[in-house]
Amino acid sequence: MDSIINTIRNKSDIVEVIGERIPLVSHGKNYFGVCPFHDDTNPSMSVSRDKQIYKCFSCGASGNVFTFLMNYDHMSFNDALRYLGKRCGVDTFSVKDIHIDNKYDKEYEAYNFSVKYYQNNLNSNLGNEAKKYLNKRGINDDIIKEFNIGLSLSNNGLTDILSKKYDLSMLNSIGLSIDNKDVYNDRIMFPLSDPTGRVVGFSGRIYREFDKSNKYLNTKETNIFHKGELLYHYNEARDYVRNSKFVIVMEGFMDTIRASSVGIKNTVSLMGTAMTNDQIELLKRLSKNIVLCLDGDSAGIRANINNGEELLKHGLNVSVIPLSNDDDPDTFILKNGRDRFINLIDERINFSDYKIKKMRDNVDFSSEVDKSNYINRVLMEIAKVDDPIRREIMLGGLAKEFDLRYNTLEIKLKEYMPNNSNEVSTHIISTPKEEKSKYKKAVDTVLYAMITQEEVINKINDERVIFPTSIDRMLAYDAIYYYSEYGSINMADFITYLTDKKEMLDRCLKITVVDDSKEISMEELDDCLKVIREYNYSEEIKQLTEAMKRELDPIEKAKIGNRIMQIRIGEENNGWD
Repeated sequence: MDSIINTIRNKSDIVEVIGERIPLVSHGKNYFGVCPFHDDTNPSMSVSRDKQIYKCFSCGASGNVFTFLMNYDHMSFNDALRYLGKRCGVDTFSVKDIHIDNKYDKEYEAYNFSVKYYQNNLNSNLGNEAKKYLNKRGINDDIIKEFNIGLSLSNNGLTDILSKKYDLSMLNSIGLSIDNKDVYNDRIMFPLSDPTGRVVGFSGRIYREFDKSNKYLNTKETNIFHKGELLYHYNEARDYVRNSKFVIVMEGFMDTIRASSVGIKNTVSLMGTAMTNDQIELLKRLSKNIVLCLDGDSAGIRANINNGEELLKHGLNVSVIPLSNDDDPDTFILKNGRDRFINLIDERINFSDYKIKKMRDNVDFSSEVDKSNYINRVLMEIAKVDDPIRREIMLGGLAKEFDLRYNTLEIKLKEYMPNNSNEVSTHIISTPKEEKSKYKKAVDTVLYAMITQEEVINKINDERVIFPTSIDRMLAYDAIYYYSEYGSINMADFITYLTDKKEMLDRCLKITVVDDSKEISMEELDDCLKVIREYNYSEEIKQLTEAMKRELDPIEKAKIGNRIMQIRIGEENNGWD
Protein backbone atom coordinates (compact mmCIF):
# COMPACT_ATOMS: atom_id res chain seq x y z
CA MET A 1 0.00 0.00 0.00
CA ASP A 2 1.41 3.34 -1.01
CA SER A 3 2.63 5.24 2.03
CA ILE A 4 0.95 8.49 0.99
CA ILE A 5 -2.50 6.85 1.24
CA ASN A 6 -1.79 5.47 4.69
CA THR A 7 -0.36 8.78 5.87
CA ILE A 8 -3.39 10.75 4.72
CA ARG A 9 -5.88 8.21 6.05
CA ASN A 10 -4.14 8.06 9.45
CA LYS A 11 -4.10 11.85 9.72
CA SER A 12 -7.76 12.22 8.67
CA ASP A 13 -10.25 11.77 11.48
CA ILE A 14 -13.36 10.22 9.92
CA VAL A 15 -15.56 11.60 12.71
CA GLU A 16 -14.44 15.16 11.96
CA VAL A 17 -14.81 14.79 8.18
CA ILE A 18 -18.31 13.28 8.36
CA GLY A 19 -19.31 15.58 11.24
CA GLU A 20 -18.66 18.61 9.02
CA ARG A 21 -21.29 17.30 6.61
CA ILE A 22 -23.93 15.76 8.85
CA PRO A 23 -24.60 16.24 12.58
CA LEU A 24 -23.14 13.46 14.74
CA VAL A 25 -23.97 12.61 18.35
CA SER A 26 -21.61 10.67 20.61
CA HIS A 27 -22.98 7.44 22.07
CA GLY A 28 -20.53 5.12 23.79
CA LYS A 29 -17.43 4.59 21.68
CA ASN A 30 -19.13 5.57 18.43
CA TYR A 31 -20.95 8.52 16.88
CA PHE A 32 -24.38 8.39 15.29
CA GLY A 33 -26.11 10.52 12.68
CA VAL A 34 -28.86 10.50 10.07
CA CYS A 35 -27.61 8.55 7.05
CA PRO A 36 -27.30 10.77 3.94
CA PHE A 37 -27.48 7.81 1.54
CA HIS A 38 -31.15 6.97 2.02
CA ASP A 39 -34.32 8.61 3.32
CA ASP A 40 -33.36 8.26 6.95
CA THR A 41 -35.52 9.59 9.78
CA ASN A 42 -33.59 8.10 12.68
CA PRO A 43 -29.83 8.29 13.29
CA SER A 44 -29.01 4.89 11.79
CA MET A 45 -25.44 5.58 10.68
CA SER A 46 -22.64 4.76 13.10
CA VAL A 47 -19.13 6.20 12.81
CA SER A 48 -16.24 4.59 14.63
CA ARG A 49 -13.21 6.72 15.50
CA ASP A 50 -11.30 3.64 16.66
CA LYS A 51 -11.84 1.69 13.46
CA GLN A 52 -12.03 4.79 11.22
CA ILE A 53 -15.04 3.41 9.36
CA TYR A 54 -18.77 4.16 9.10
CA LYS A 55 -21.81 1.92 8.73
CA CYS A 56 -25.55 2.55 8.21
CA PHE A 57 -27.53 -0.19 9.89
CA SER A 58 -30.56 0.60 7.74
CA CYS A 59 -29.36 0.81 4.12
CA GLY A 60 -25.97 -0.87 4.60
CA ALA A 61 -23.84 2.04 3.33
CA SER A 62 -20.36 1.71 4.80
CA GLY A 63 -16.69 2.39 4.21
CA ASN A 64 -13.79 4.57 5.28
CA VAL A 65 -13.07 8.30 4.99
CA PHE A 66 -12.21 7.98 1.28
CA THR A 67 -15.37 6.10 0.31
CA PHE A 68 -17.53 8.53 2.28
CA LEU A 69 -16.20 11.51 0.32
CA MET A 70 -16.47 9.57 -2.93
CA ASN A 71 -20.16 8.79 -2.27
CA TYR A 72 -21.24 11.95 -0.44
CA ASP A 73 -19.30 14.62 -2.35
CA HIS A 74 -19.11 12.70 -5.64
CA MET A 75 -15.33 12.76 -5.60
CA SER A 76 -13.05 10.35 -7.39
CA PHE A 77 -10.54 8.53 -5.22
CA ASN A 78 -7.84 10.83 -6.52
CA ASP A 79 -9.86 13.92 -5.62
CA ALA A 80 -10.69 12.58 -2.15
CA LEU A 81 -6.99 11.94 -1.61
CA ARG A 82 -6.06 15.47 -2.70
CA TYR A 83 -8.83 17.00 -0.58
CA LEU A 84 -7.80 15.13 2.57
CA GLY A 85 -4.11 15.72 1.85
CA LYS A 86 -4.65 19.48 1.66
CA ARG A 87 -6.78 19.32 4.78
CA CYS A 88 -4.18 17.53 6.89
CA GLY A 89 -1.10 19.19 5.37
CA VAL A 90 0.24 16.26 3.33
CA ASP A 91 1.79 17.00 -0.05
CA THR A 92 -0.13 15.12 -2.77
CA PHE A 93 2.11 16.13 -5.64
CA SER A 94 3.05 12.48 -6.19
CA VAL A 95 -0.59 11.33 -6.16
CA LYS A 96 -0.33 10.39 -9.84
CA ASP A 97 2.04 7.58 -8.88
CA ILE A 98 -0.81 5.84 -7.07
CA HIS A 99 -2.58 3.05 -8.95
CA ILE A 100 -5.84 4.84 -9.75
CA ASP A 101 -7.59 5.99 -12.89
CA ASN A 102 -5.85 8.99 -14.41
CA LYS A 103 -7.43 8.57 -17.80
CA TYR A 104 -8.25 12.24 -18.34
CA ASP A 105 -5.38 13.91 -16.51
CA LYS A 106 -4.16 15.64 -19.68
CA GLU A 107 -7.63 17.05 -20.35
CA TYR A 108 -7.87 18.48 -16.83
CA GLU A 109 -4.35 19.90 -17.11
CA ALA A 110 -5.21 21.64 -20.38
CA TYR A 111 -8.28 23.25 -18.84
CA ASN A 112 -6.34 24.29 -15.74
CA PHE A 113 -3.78 26.04 -17.94
CA SER A 114 -6.56 27.66 -19.98
CA VAL A 115 -8.04 29.27 -16.86
CA LYS A 116 -4.70 30.87 -16.02
CA TYR A 117 -4.17 31.94 -19.64
CA TYR A 118 -7.56 33.69 -19.81
CA GLN A 119 -6.97 35.33 -16.41
CA ASN A 120 -3.65 36.75 -17.61
CA ASN A 121 -5.39 38.19 -20.67
CA LEU A 122 -8.01 39.96 -18.56
CA ASN A 123 -5.39 41.39 -16.21
CA SER A 124 -3.23 42.70 -19.07
CA ASN A 125 -3.69 45.93 -21.02
CA LEU A 126 -5.61 43.93 -23.62
CA GLY A 127 -8.28 43.25 -21.00
CA ASN A 128 -9.05 46.88 -20.06
CA GLU A 129 -12.20 47.10 -22.17
CA ALA A 130 -13.58 43.81 -20.84
CA LYS A 131 -12.76 44.79 -17.25
CA LYS A 132 -14.60 48.11 -17.68
CA TYR A 133 -17.63 46.15 -18.91
CA LEU A 134 -17.52 43.85 -15.86
CA ASN A 135 -17.04 46.74 -13.44
CA LYS A 136 -19.97 48.56 -15.05
CA ARG A 137 -22.10 45.49 -14.32
CA GLY A 138 -21.04 45.55 -10.68
CA ILE A 139 -18.43 42.81 -10.91
CA ASN A 140 -15.34 44.08 -9.11
CA ASP A 141 -11.81 42.66 -8.99
CA ASP A 142 -12.56 40.55 -5.91
CA ILE A 143 -15.44 38.78 -7.66
CA ILE A 144 -13.35 38.39 -10.83
CA LYS A 145 -10.69 36.66 -8.76
CA GLU A 146 -13.17 34.56 -6.74
CA PHE A 147 -14.81 33.12 -9.86
CA ASN A 148 -11.60 32.94 -11.95
CA ILE A 149 -13.13 35.08 -14.71
CA GLY A 150 -10.88 35.61 -17.74
CA LEU A 151 -10.79 36.85 -21.32
CA SER A 152 -10.27 35.14 -24.68
CA LEU A 153 -8.54 37.08 -27.46
CA SER A 154 -8.76 36.74 -31.22
CA ASN A 155 -5.14 35.75 -31.77
CA ASN A 156 -5.37 31.94 -31.59
CA GLY A 157 -2.91 32.18 -28.70
CA LEU A 158 -4.32 29.40 -26.52
CA THR A 159 -4.16 26.72 -29.21
CA ASP A 160 -0.65 27.80 -30.22
CA ILE A 161 0.61 27.35 -26.66
CA LEU A 162 -1.28 24.17 -25.78
CA SER A 163 -0.38 22.41 -29.06
CA LYS A 164 3.27 22.45 -28.00
CA LYS A 165 2.42 20.05 -25.15
CA TYR A 166 -0.82 18.32 -26.19
CA ASP A 167 -2.15 16.68 -29.33
CA LEU A 168 -4.39 18.95 -31.40
CA SER A 169 -6.89 16.11 -31.73
CA MET A 170 -7.25 16.03 -27.94
CA LEU A 171 -7.68 19.83 -27.77
CA ASN A 172 -10.37 19.62 -30.45
CA SER A 173 -12.15 16.75 -28.68
CA ILE A 174 -12.45 18.61 -25.36
CA GLY A 175 -13.71 21.86 -26.84
CA LEU A 176 -10.68 24.12 -26.45
CA SER A 177 -9.93 24.19 -30.19
CA ILE A 178 -11.92 23.78 -33.38
CA ASP A 179 -10.21 23.05 -36.68
CA ASN A 180 -6.96 23.60 -34.75
CA LYS A 181 -7.94 27.17 -33.83
CA ASP A 182 -9.25 28.77 -30.63
CA VAL A 183 -12.94 28.12 -30.01
CA TYR A 184 -13.45 31.35 -28.08
CA ASN A 185 -12.61 34.78 -29.49
CA ASP A 186 -13.13 38.14 -27.76
CA ARG A 187 -15.31 36.78 -24.99
CA ILE A 188 -15.34 37.08 -21.23
CA MET A 189 -14.64 33.56 -19.98
CA PHE A 190 -16.43 31.92 -17.07
CA PRO A 191 -14.89 28.57 -16.00
CA LEU A 192 -17.32 25.70 -15.36
CA SER A 193 -16.27 23.13 -12.76
CA ASP A 194 -17.30 19.60 -11.85
CA PRO A 195 -18.54 18.77 -8.32
CA THR A 196 -14.94 18.38 -7.08
CA GLY A 197 -13.90 21.81 -8.32
CA ARG A 198 -11.96 20.76 -11.43
CA VAL A 199 -12.52 23.03 -14.44
CA VAL A 200 -14.09 21.01 -17.27
CA GLY A 201 -15.54 23.67 -19.55
CA PHE A 202 -16.21 27.35 -20.24
CA SER A 203 -19.01 29.73 -20.97
CA GLY A 204 -17.86 32.69 -23.05
CA ARG A 205 -19.90 35.95 -23.16
CA ILE A 206 -19.68 38.79 -25.64
CA TYR A 207 -19.03 42.22 -24.12
CA ARG A 208 -18.83 44.65 -27.02
CA GLU A 209 -22.05 46.40 -28.12
CA PHE A 210 -21.28 45.96 -31.83
CA ASP A 211 -20.75 42.21 -31.45
CA LYS A 212 -23.90 40.51 -32.84
CA SER A 213 -22.75 36.97 -32.12
CA ASN A 214 -24.70 34.69 -29.80
CA LYS A 215 -24.55 36.18 -26.30
CA TYR A 216 -23.10 32.99 -24.81
CA LEU A 217 -20.91 30.26 -26.28
CA ASN A 218 -20.60 27.14 -24.14
CA THR A 219 -18.35 24.10 -24.19
CA LYS A 220 -19.82 21.18 -26.08
CA GLU A 221 -20.36 17.79 -24.43
CA THR A 222 -17.01 16.02 -23.99
CA ASN A 223 -15.49 13.13 -22.08
CA ILE A 224 -15.10 15.38 -19.02
CA PHE A 225 -17.88 17.94 -19.55
CA HIS A 226 -21.50 16.83 -19.14
CA LYS A 227 -23.69 19.85 -18.46
CA GLY A 228 -26.50 17.81 -16.93
CA GLU A 229 -24.13 16.44 -14.28
CA LEU A 230 -22.92 19.84 -13.08
CA LEU A 231 -24.15 22.69 -10.93
CA TYR A 232 -22.36 26.01 -11.17
CA HIS A 233 -20.63 27.01 -7.88
CA TYR A 234 -21.40 23.60 -6.34
CA ASN A 235 -18.01 22.89 -4.82
CA GLU A 236 -17.63 26.44 -3.50
CA ALA A 237 -21.15 26.53 -1.99
CA ARG A 238 -20.74 23.43 0.22
CA ASP A 239 -19.57 25.11 3.42
CA TYR A 240 -22.05 27.99 3.10
CA VAL A 241 -24.95 25.58 2.59
CA ARG A 242 -23.95 23.62 5.68
CA ASN A 243 -24.07 26.82 7.74
CA SER A 244 -27.35 28.12 6.30
CA LYS A 245 -29.04 24.66 6.19
CA PHE A 246 -30.49 25.31 2.72
CA VAL A 247 -29.33 25.82 -0.86
CA ILE A 248 -30.73 28.35 -3.33
CA VAL A 249 -31.02 27.09 -6.91
CA MET A 250 -30.80 29.77 -9.62
CA GLU A 251 -30.99 29.67 -13.38
CA GLY A 252 -27.84 31.32 -14.76
CA PHE A 253 -24.31 31.57 -13.44
CA MET A 254 -24.53 35.40 -13.48
CA ASP A 255 -27.31 35.06 -10.88
CA THR A 256 -24.99 33.12 -8.60
CA ILE A 257 -22.08 35.50 -9.20
CA ARG A 258 -24.32 38.47 -8.35
CA ALA A 259 -25.63 36.84 -5.19
CA SER A 260 -22.10 35.95 -4.12
CA SER A 261 -20.95 39.56 -4.72
CA VAL A 262 -23.33 40.70 -1.95
CA GLY A 263 -22.39 37.90 0.44
CA ILE A 264 -25.09 35.34 -0.44
CA LYS A 265 -22.94 32.33 -1.24
CA ASN A 266 -25.19 29.32 -0.54
CA THR A 267 -26.29 29.32 -4.19
CA VAL A 268 -25.83 27.12 -7.24
CA SER A 269 -27.01 27.51 -10.82
CA LEU A 270 -28.52 25.06 -13.29
CA MET A 271 -27.16 26.91 -16.33
CA GLY A 272 -30.63 26.45 -17.81
CA THR A 273 -34.16 25.75 -16.60
CA ALA A 274 -34.56 21.97 -16.66
CA MET A 275 -33.16 20.00 -13.74
CA THR A 276 -31.66 16.55 -14.34
CA ASN A 277 -31.65 13.56 -11.99
CA ASP A 278 -27.87 13.91 -11.66
CA GLN A 279 -28.29 17.50 -10.51
CA ILE A 280 -30.97 16.45 -8.02
CA GLU A 281 -28.58 13.87 -6.59
CA LEU A 282 -25.95 16.59 -6.20
CA LEU A 283 -28.45 18.82 -4.40
CA LYS A 284 -29.35 15.98 -2.03
CA ARG A 285 -25.70 15.87 -1.01
CA LEU A 286 -25.79 19.56 -0.10
CA SER A 287 -29.06 19.79 1.81
CA LYS A 288 -32.57 18.43 2.09
CA ASN A 289 -33.88 21.99 1.98
CA ILE A 290 -34.01 23.35 -1.58
CA VAL A 291 -35.04 26.92 -2.40
CA LEU A 292 -35.91 27.55 -6.07
CA CYS A 293 -35.22 31.06 -7.35
CA LEU A 294 -35.49 30.91 -11.12
CA ASP A 295 -36.37 33.78 -13.46
CA GLY A 296 -39.75 35.43 -13.03
CA ASP A 297 -40.89 34.96 -16.64
CA SER A 298 -43.29 32.25 -17.81
CA ALA A 299 -40.42 29.84 -18.58
CA GLY A 300 -39.04 30.36 -15.07
CA ILE A 301 -42.45 29.75 -13.48
CA ARG A 302 -42.88 26.51 -15.43
CA ALA A 303 -39.36 25.48 -14.43
CA ASN A 304 -40.06 26.23 -10.75
CA ILE A 305 -43.13 23.97 -10.89
CA ASN A 306 -41.57 21.15 -12.94
CA ASN A 307 -38.34 21.11 -10.94
CA GLY A 308 -40.20 21.39 -7.66
CA GLU A 309 -42.27 18.32 -8.52
CA GLU A 310 -39.15 16.31 -9.28
CA LEU A 311 -37.45 17.42 -6.08
CA LEU A 312 -40.49 16.38 -4.04
CA LYS A 313 -40.35 12.90 -5.61
CA HIS A 314 -36.85 12.60 -4.17
CA GLY A 315 -38.08 13.40 -0.66
CA LEU A 316 -36.65 16.94 -0.50
CA ASN A 317 -38.18 19.99 1.19
CA VAL A 318 -38.92 22.59 -1.49
CA SER A 319 -39.74 26.28 -1.26
CA VAL A 320 -39.77 29.08 -3.83
CA ILE A 321 -38.62 32.69 -4.02
CA PRO A 322 -41.11 34.19 -6.51
CA LEU A 323 -39.82 37.01 -8.72
CA SER A 324 -41.82 39.43 -10.86
CA ASN A 325 -42.06 38.85 -14.61
CA ASP A 326 -39.19 41.13 -15.62
CA ASP A 327 -36.75 40.01 -12.94
CA ASP A 328 -34.07 37.44 -12.37
CA PRO A 329 -31.84 37.29 -9.25
CA ASP A 330 -29.07 39.22 -11.03
CA THR A 331 -31.25 42.19 -12.09
CA PHE A 332 -33.27 42.16 -8.85
CA ILE A 333 -30.16 42.52 -6.67
CA LEU A 334 -28.75 45.21 -8.99
CA LYS A 335 -31.98 47.24 -8.80
CA ASN A 336 -33.01 46.64 -5.21
CA GLY A 337 -29.88 45.70 -3.29
CA ARG A 338 -28.87 42.93 -0.92
CA ASP A 339 -31.33 43.65 1.91
CA ARG A 340 -34.39 43.42 -0.33
CA PHE A 341 -33.21 40.09 -1.69
CA ILE A 342 -32.53 38.82 1.85
CA ASN A 343 -36.15 39.73 2.65
CA LEU A 344 -37.30 37.63 -0.32
CA ILE A 345 -35.27 34.70 0.97
CA ASP A 346 -36.79 35.05 4.44
CA GLU A 347 -40.30 35.31 2.95
CA ARG A 348 -39.94 32.31 0.61
CA ILE A 349 -43.11 30.24 0.31
CA ASN A 350 -43.70 26.51 0.48
CA PHE A 351 -43.73 24.86 -2.95
CA SER A 352 -47.30 23.56 -2.66
CA ASP A 353 -48.53 27.08 -1.80
CA TYR A 354 -46.57 28.49 -4.72
CA LYS A 355 -48.04 25.94 -7.13
CA ILE A 356 -51.59 26.48 -5.89
CA LYS A 357 -51.14 30.24 -6.25
CA LYS A 358 -49.97 29.84 -9.85
CA MET A 359 -52.93 27.53 -10.59
CA ARG A 360 -55.29 30.48 -10.01
CA ASP A 361 -53.80 32.57 -12.81
CA ASN A 362 -55.84 31.00 -15.61
CA VAL A 363 -59.01 30.06 -13.74
CA ASP A 364 -62.40 31.64 -14.56
CA PHE A 365 -64.02 31.57 -11.12
CA SER A 366 -67.37 32.64 -12.62
CA SER A 367 -67.48 29.24 -14.32
CA GLU A 368 -68.69 26.42 -12.05
CA VAL A 369 -66.75 23.90 -14.15
CA ASP A 370 -63.48 25.87 -13.89
CA LYS A 371 -64.01 26.38 -10.17
CA SER A 372 -64.67 22.67 -9.59
CA ASN A 373 -61.61 21.65 -11.61
CA TYR A 374 -59.49 24.13 -9.67
CA ILE A 375 -60.69 22.81 -6.29
CA ASN A 376 -59.92 19.23 -7.35
CA ARG A 377 -56.45 20.21 -8.52
CA VAL A 378 -55.81 21.94 -5.18
CA LEU A 379 -56.98 18.83 -3.32
CA MET A 380 -54.49 16.78 -5.34
CA GLU A 381 -51.72 19.13 -4.21
CA ILE A 382 -52.84 19.01 -0.57
CA ALA A 383 -52.74 15.21 -0.77
CA LYS A 384 -48.99 15.42 -1.50
CA VAL A 385 -48.29 17.28 1.77
CA ASP A 386 -46.77 14.93 4.37
CA ASP A 387 -47.54 17.00 7.47
CA PRO A 388 -51.14 16.15 8.59
CA ILE A 389 -51.49 19.41 10.54
CA ARG A 390 -50.53 21.47 7.49
CA ARG A 391 -52.94 19.43 5.34
CA GLU A 392 -55.75 20.23 7.78
CA ILE A 393 -54.91 23.96 7.74
CA MET A 394 -54.83 24.01 3.93
CA LEU A 395 -58.10 22.08 3.73
CA GLY A 396 -59.74 24.48 6.17
CA GLY A 397 -58.57 27.46 4.12
CA LEU A 398 -59.97 25.95 0.93
CA ALA A 399 -63.34 25.25 2.61
CA LYS A 400 -63.53 28.83 3.89
CA GLU A 401 -62.53 30.41 0.56
CA PHE A 402 -65.25 28.64 -1.43
CA ASP A 403 -67.82 28.29 1.37
CA LEU A 404 -67.73 24.50 1.26
CA ARG A 405 -68.27 21.93 4.02
CA TYR A 406 -64.98 20.75 5.50
CA ASN A 407 -66.21 17.13 5.69
CA THR A 408 -67.05 17.13 1.99
CA LEU A 409 -63.53 18.21 1.08
CA GLU A 410 -62.03 15.74 3.56
CA ILE A 411 -63.87 12.83 1.92
CA LYS A 412 -62.76 13.97 -1.53
CA LEU A 413 -59.18 14.41 -0.32
CA LYS A 414 -58.99 10.74 0.70
CA GLU A 415 -59.47 9.79 -2.96
CA TYR A 416 -56.21 11.54 -3.80
CA MET A 417 -54.19 10.34 -0.82
CA PRO A 418 -51.40 7.91 -1.78
CA ASN A 419 -51.75 4.32 -0.58
CA ASN A 420 -48.45 3.21 0.95
CA SER A 421 -49.51 -0.32 1.91
CA ASN A 422 -48.17 -1.80 -1.34
CA GLU A 423 -44.84 -0.08 -0.86
CA VAL A 424 -44.42 -1.68 2.54
CA SER A 425 -45.35 -5.16 1.40
CA THR A 426 -43.14 -4.87 -1.70
CA HIS A 427 -40.20 -3.90 0.48
CA ILE A 428 -40.75 -6.88 2.72
CA ILE A 429 -41.14 -9.26 -0.19
CA SER A 430 -38.03 -7.90 -1.92
CA THR A 431 -35.79 -9.16 0.88
CA PRO A 432 -34.83 -12.72 -0.12
CA LYS A 433 -35.19 -15.29 2.64
CA GLU A 434 -31.77 -16.75 1.98
CA GLU A 435 -30.16 -13.46 2.95
CA LYS A 436 -31.29 -14.15 6.49
CA SER A 437 -30.23 -17.80 6.52
CA LYS A 438 -27.63 -19.27 8.84
CA TYR A 439 -25.45 -19.98 5.86
CA LYS A 440 -25.35 -16.38 4.58
CA LYS A 441 -24.72 -15.09 8.08
CA ALA A 442 -21.92 -17.60 8.53
CA VAL A 443 -20.22 -16.56 5.27
CA ASP A 444 -20.45 -12.86 6.20
CA THR A 445 -19.09 -13.55 9.68
CA VAL A 446 -16.10 -15.52 8.40
CA LEU A 447 -15.22 -12.91 5.76
CA TYR A 448 -15.58 -10.12 8.31
CA ALA A 449 -13.31 -11.99 10.75
CA MET A 450 -10.70 -12.43 8.03
CA ILE A 451 -10.56 -8.68 7.41
CA THR A 452 -10.59 -7.57 11.03
CA GLN A 453 -8.77 -10.32 12.95
CA GLU A 454 -5.32 -11.26 11.72
CA GLU A 455 -5.23 -14.61 13.54
CA VAL A 456 -8.16 -15.81 11.42
CA ILE A 457 -6.27 -15.54 8.11
CA ASN A 458 -4.06 -18.59 8.57
CA LYS A 459 -6.88 -20.68 9.98
CA ILE A 460 -9.09 -20.02 6.95
CA ASN A 461 -6.18 -20.67 4.61
CA ASP A 462 -5.49 -23.99 6.29
CA GLU A 463 -9.16 -24.99 6.34
CA ARG A 464 -9.51 -24.34 2.58
CA VAL A 465 -13.04 -23.05 3.00
CA ILE A 466 -15.06 -22.95 -0.21
CA PHE A 467 -17.06 -19.72 -0.35
CA PRO A 468 -20.30 -19.65 -2.35
CA THR A 469 -19.53 -17.05 -5.01
CA SER A 470 -16.50 -16.07 -7.06
CA ILE A 471 -16.61 -12.57 -5.47
CA ASP A 472 -16.47 -14.08 -1.97
CA ARG A 473 -13.60 -16.35 -3.01
CA MET A 474 -11.65 -13.45 -4.56
CA LEU A 475 -12.32 -11.31 -1.49
CA ALA A 476 -10.94 -14.04 0.78
CA TYR A 477 -7.94 -14.50 -1.52
CA ASP A 478 -7.23 -10.73 -1.50
CA ALA A 479 -7.42 -10.67 2.30
CA ILE A 480 -4.87 -13.52 2.47
CA TYR A 481 -2.66 -11.81 -0.12
CA TYR A 482 -2.89 -8.44 1.66
CA TYR A 483 -1.88 -10.00 4.98
CA SER A 484 1.05 -11.88 3.44
CA GLU A 485 2.21 -8.74 1.60
CA TYR A 486 1.93 -6.17 4.42
CA GLY A 487 2.08 -8.35 7.54
CA SER A 488 -1.10 -6.94 9.06
CA ILE A 489 -4.68 -6.14 8.11
CA ASN A 490 -7.45 -3.83 9.25
CA MET A 491 -10.77 -2.84 7.72
CA ALA A 492 -9.95 0.78 6.87
CA ASP A 493 -6.69 -0.11 5.07
CA PHE A 494 -8.27 -3.03 3.25
CA ILE A 495 -11.15 -0.88 1.96
CA THR A 496 -8.61 1.54 0.52
CA TYR A 497 -6.77 -1.38 -1.10
CA LEU A 498 -10.03 -2.45 -2.84
CA THR A 499 -10.88 1.04 -4.14
CA ASP A 500 -10.37 0.16 -7.82
CA LYS A 501 -12.01 -3.32 -7.45
CA LYS A 502 -15.63 -2.25 -7.44
CA GLU A 503 -17.41 -5.62 -7.07
CA MET A 504 -15.18 -6.76 -4.23
CA LEU A 505 -15.33 -3.34 -2.59
CA ASP A 506 -19.13 -3.42 -2.66
CA ARG A 507 -19.14 -6.91 -1.18
CA CYS A 508 -16.65 -5.87 1.50
CA LEU A 509 -18.75 -2.85 2.45
CA LYS A 510 -21.86 -5.01 2.79
CA ILE A 511 -20.25 -7.15 5.47
CA THR A 512 -18.64 -4.23 7.33
CA VAL A 513 -19.82 -3.98 10.91
CA VAL A 514 -19.44 -0.84 13.05
CA ASP A 515 -20.54 -1.49 16.58
CA ASP A 516 -19.17 -2.20 20.02
CA SER A 517 -19.42 -5.98 19.69
CA LYS A 518 -16.60 -8.23 20.87
CA GLU A 519 -14.24 -9.86 18.46
CA ILE A 520 -15.49 -13.08 16.91
CA SER A 521 -14.25 -15.93 19.08
CA MET A 522 -12.58 -19.02 17.66
CA GLU A 523 -15.50 -21.07 18.94
CA GLU A 524 -17.97 -18.89 17.03
CA LEU A 525 -15.73 -19.03 13.98
CA ASP A 526 -15.64 -22.85 14.12
CA ASP A 527 -19.44 -22.90 14.30
CA CYS A 528 -19.64 -20.71 11.20
CA LEU A 529 -17.16 -22.87 9.32
CA LYS A 530 -19.21 -25.93 10.23
CA VAL A 531 -22.37 -24.28 8.83
CA ILE A 532 -20.57 -23.42 5.59
CA ARG A 533 -19.19 -26.94 5.15
CA GLU A 534 -22.54 -28.57 5.89
CA TYR A 535 -24.27 -26.31 3.40
CA ASN A 536 -21.66 -26.92 0.72
CA TYR A 537 -21.92 -30.69 1.22
CA SER A 538 -25.73 -30.64 1.14
CA GLU A 539 -25.74 -28.54 -2.03
CA GLU A 540 -23.29 -30.87 -3.72
CA ILE A 541 -25.39 -33.89 -2.73
CA LYS A 542 -28.52 -32.23 -4.11
CA GLN A 543 -26.82 -31.54 -7.43
CA LEU A 544 -25.46 -35.07 -7.64
CA THR A 545 -28.86 -36.57 -6.75
CA GLU A 546 -30.52 -34.59 -9.55
CA ALA A 547 -27.79 -35.69 -11.94
CA MET A 548 -28.27 -39.31 -10.94
CA LYS A 549 -32.01 -39.04 -11.68
CA ARG A 550 -31.28 -37.72 -15.18
CA GLU A 551 -28.50 -40.27 -15.92
CA LEU A 552 -29.62 -43.25 -18.07
CA ASP A 553 -26.33 -45.16 -18.13
CA PRO A 554 -26.35 -47.57 -15.12
CA ILE A 555 -22.55 -47.46 -14.80
CA GLU A 556 -22.46 -43.64 -14.69
CA LYS A 557 -25.44 -43.67 -12.31
CA ALA A 558 -23.49 -45.98 -9.99
CA LYS A 559 -20.43 -43.66 -10.11
CA ILE A 560 -22.59 -40.71 -9.06
CA GLY A 561 -24.13 -42.78 -6.25
CA ASN A 562 -20.66 -43.77 -5.07
CA ARG A 563 -19.61 -40.11 -5.03
CA ILE A 564 -22.64 -39.24 -2.88
CA MET A 565 -21.69 -42.02 -0.43
CA GLN A 566 -18.07 -40.73 -0.25
CA ILE A 567 -19.31 -37.23 0.60
CA ARG A 568 -21.57 -38.53 3.34
CA ILE A 569 -18.77 -40.69 4.81
CA GLY A 570 -16.39 -37.73 4.72
CA GLU A 571 -19.01 -35.61 6.42
CA GLU A 572 -19.35 -38.14 9.24
CA ASN A 573 -15.59 -38.58 9.63
CA ASN A 574 -15.09 -34.84 10.01
CA GLY A 575 -17.42 -34.89 12.99
CA TRP A 576 -20.16 -32.50 12.07
CA ASP A 577 -22.28 -33.54 15.02
